[in-house]
Amino acid sequence: MKLFRFRSSGKVKPGICIGNKHFDASSLTADYNESFFENDPMAIGFDSFAGRISEVLPHIDISGKQFDSPIARPSKIVCIGLNYASHAKESKMELPKEPVIFLKSTTALCGPFDDIVIPKNSVKTDWEVELAVVIGKKASYVDEENALDYVAGYCLHNDVSEREFQLERGGTWDKGKGCDTFAPLGPYLVTKDEVSDPHNLRLWLKVNDTKMQDGNTSDFVFNIPHVVSYVSSFMTLLPGDIISTGTPHGVGLGMTPPVYLKPGDVVELGIDELGTSKQNVVAYS
Repeated sequence: MKLFRFRSSGKVKPGICIGNKHFDASSLTADYNESFFENDPMAIGFDSFAGRISEVLPHIDISGKQFDSPIARPSKIVCIGLNYASHAKESKMELPKEPVIFLKSTTALCGPFDDIVIPKNSVKTDWEVELAVVIGKKASYVDEENALDYVAGYCLHNDVSEREFQLERGGTWDKGKGCDTFAPLGPYLVTKDEVSDPHNLRLWLKVNDTKMQDGNTSDFVFNIPHVVSYVSSFMTLLPGDIISTGTPHGVGLGMTPPVYLKPGDVVELGIDELGTSKQNVVAYS
């Protein structure tokens, strides 16, 4: 099924999408957070009445900015850098021998149709369409062959990045990754049983209706089981945590000359089976 969160009367509530219909699930759970996943949502009745959702839960009409991030703020957002060979090449970086790990601030998380705010003093804000993996249960030193057992589902993610902050200001990449609004997520968390093959999903991104990225997760350098296992050997992954698995070629940094976002731009992106999102770019004020 597809899980989402939506804004209503100043509150954020959990919802369930079946087919193209959306339902308010706040009578079943307070939120889609660590506690929700820790208690195994499929064991508390979500599946038991899937065929009767329309009879049990109130139907809602939802669009655009009513969507919030499908996950409440997780304990961490872990990102995998240079996980597509073509992106490593355009970034003029060597293909990694092991997954490159960096963290993205959880305060960067926002809804899939929220504005991207260009940070104060930014001149190189860039885009990155990515497949995000949502962890379903506590994972530490997980074997690769069992790694998918720890995955709850998948989301669409725009790993917005400020390249000057990331690459020219000293230190790690985190400086250019954690600004407010730099992690539009969703609209849905699609449970893994509904995704035909996470290693064969087309993902794309447009800026002002011009196609910038068009790739496929079949081009991963490191696949999802390897990434989950690898990350879990360095840090404990908690239910609801996010691992963003990297971006294909076509980012602004890799163009000649480079192209970066400016106020008034419109970014649209999508992944097969996971939905689409759209963000307007605005200046910091």
